[in-house]
Amino acid sequence: MDIPDLTYRKLKSKAAAEGSSVKNLILRSVERELDVLKAPRAPIKLPIVRSRRPGCLRLTNEQMYDAIPFP
Repeated sequence: MDIPDLTYRKLKSKAAAEGSSVKNLILRSVERELDVLKAPRAPIKLPIVRSRRPGCLRLTNEQMYDAIPFP
């Protein structure tokens, strides 16, 4: 594995601060990433927001973008 010098220095510094080795820090990070990838996601139950009068509000995408401030 080829790790750029600056990144390796940061890894080494973080590992030292944790009292660990670079190898253990990398392995923990990889294992955490693999756990995230294999973790099943809970299904989304629709509707997300319940309404007393479903279907009465009809907005286009453009109207939603106008109503909600996006960064």
